[in-house]
Amino acid sequence: MALVKDLSIDFLGVRCENPFFLSSSPVCSNYEMIKKAFEAGWAGVFYKTLGIFIPDECSPRFDITRKESAVWTGFKNMEMISDKPLEKNLEYIRRLKEEFPTKVMAISIMGSDEEEWRILAKKVTEAGADLIECNFSCPQMTTSAMGSDVGQNPELVEKYTRAVVESTHLPVIAKMTPNIGNMEIPAMAAIKGGAKGIAAINTIKSITNIDIENMTAMPVVNAKSSISGYSGAAVKPIALRFITQMKQYPDLADVPITGMGGIETWRDALEFLLVGSGNLQVTTAVMQYGYRIVEDLISGLSHFMDEHGFEKVEDLIGLALPNIVPADALDRSFKIIPKINEDLCVGCGRCYVSCFDAAHQAIDWDGENRKPIINDNCVGCHLCLNVCPVLDCILPGEVKFKEGREPHTIELKHKYE
Repeated sequence: MALVKDLSIDFLGVRCENPFFLSSSPVCSNYEMIKKAFEAGWAGVFYKTLGIFIPDECSPRFDITRKESAVWTGFKNMEMISDKPLEKNLEYIRRLKEEFPTKVMAISIMGSDEEEWRILAKKVTEAGADLIECNFSCPQMTTSAMGSDVGQNPELVEKYTRAVVESTHLPVIAKMTPNIGNMEIPAMAAIKGGAKGIAAINTIKSITNIDIENMTAMPVVNAKSSISGYSGAAVKPIALRFITQMKQYPDLADVPITGMGGIETWRDALEFLLVGSGNLQVTTAVMQYGYRIVEDLISGLSHFMDEHGFEKVEDLIGLALPNIVPADALDRSFKIIPKINEDLCVGCGRCYVSCFDAAHQAIDWDGENRKPIINDNCVGCHLCLNVCPVLDCILPGEVKFKEGREPHTIELKHKYE
């Protein structure tokens, strides 16, 4: 049964009916698409990046990685910014804002020099934008004057951010590239330039597959290919890492973040909220399943909040951050010995094989009865738990403290999904 709670948020002073936005990409690149998305329940869009430059696109330009099913593990795209004339996009923006005044129009822009950034900022402001996103992160532009090459240069990030801020009264968001070691550096440059928020992450430079027929990467464009952006479920762990690091960086802790990178389900959305994202963006899941997934995002988050007593989305933001600590701050005084539920065990032997070949030879195999038995070599790494194909067959069990360590209360995880 669908449940809809009040999921409204305030993001950079703009009211949003829920935290779910389409990210700047092919899924929100014209009037008809965005109209349909708004009618489906999306609170807003980050309109596909506008520029003075109109790209000359290649064909094909998409590829996927998958694992044993039709579901994508990851998605590679070689598409650049909007291929429509600037005035046509501005016309769409004006029309959408007039017809959907309560929906949020965040407009992504990208210039190749300071003057272009200023022109774009002024024009989208006049067209009725609510927010401006500076795209410093697209990894497949055909010029180093735009995209992720700029995003790796803090001086340019600050310079172009300031140019946009000086050309509009709207809140400005800087979109970060993950093709970098420390995202905090360009993020701080953007804040210094006047940005009020950060967007993270854009796609990751990648080669998804090698085509052995043409001896090149995928997708194949007249027997050639290029490195370009990777998105989808595979990049979620990387997105969560970058967002967490920024929110734990003292000078960025209070900076609002709009998070993206692998959000497909309400559970994914919740995880981004818990590490500090105040607004959420989605693309790749829409490319697989369509705009309708917003219904599941809204319903799932509503049910979670209802079941756990949360009244506002803001109450969830950043709850996990205090519990994500540096490696040297982890409690290393104990080990948790897994417990095998013999009633659930199907005797497949995967835990035994994995432990023997890749861990600590801590599982003996009763071949006659097809049963794994944990022995005294166990160090509590929990590889067995992770390879077991039966839900809840292997769970955390006995806590053993290391020699010389003082026993104390240990919080165990009991539910695995």
